[in-house]
Amino acid sequence: MVYLPPHFTETDPTTLAGHIERYDFALLVTRGAGGMIASQIPILSDWRDGKLYLQGHLARPNPQCADLGGTGEALAIFTGPHAYISPSWYQAGPAVPTWNYASVHAYGRVRRIDDAQWLDAFLRRLSARHEAREATPWRMDNEPRPFLDGMLRGIVGLEIAVERCEGKFKLSQNRPAPDRPRIIAALEAREDRDSHAVAALMRAREKK
Repeated sequence: MVYLPPHFTETDPTTLAGHIERYDFALLVTRGAGGMIASQIPILSDWRDGKLYLQGHLARPNPQCADLGGTGEALAIFTGPHAYISPSWYQAGPAVPTWNYASVHAYGRVRRIDDAQWLDAFLRRLSARHEAREATPWRMDNEPRPFLDGMLRGIVGLEIAVERCEGKFKLSQNRPAPDRPRIIAALEAREDRDSHAVAALMRAREKK
């Protein structure tokens, strides 16, 4: 479980699902006979019968494949933007530095998928999602079929049936209201994308 102080706990299903969709390069964590193991993998969300499923794949030689289909829980961590917060931005002290961030942890049983047709369809969806922003999108059908079949034999599919999601959106909710506009302004004055993204999350929350 993730440490969830009430100030920072996010439970809205739409917010959690939106975060997973946007920050879809997840850290997959499992525990097997060899202990804990983690892999960073792209994830696709699939809603069926009102339930969220997370789909991905691993390289077949990855020892984490041995954990797929077991009785234990899998954890997928979707890390969003994060930014250092200086106490000099606050209206009054005493205060110490901290970090603002947004993250969603999804837990559930994971099944292993070796079916070539499933893997082919999954990779088409995955590549279509990410190639959509390219000027000249790459397409699987442009590659020789024997080459693709060889690539498919080198991977294992997986699907997590999500049983629970824990969202932690630590965005200075515990600070006095006059501090938050000051923090947002200081973040927006920076040049890095993460600081701007954290500021945008804070602004959206201030409007609620």
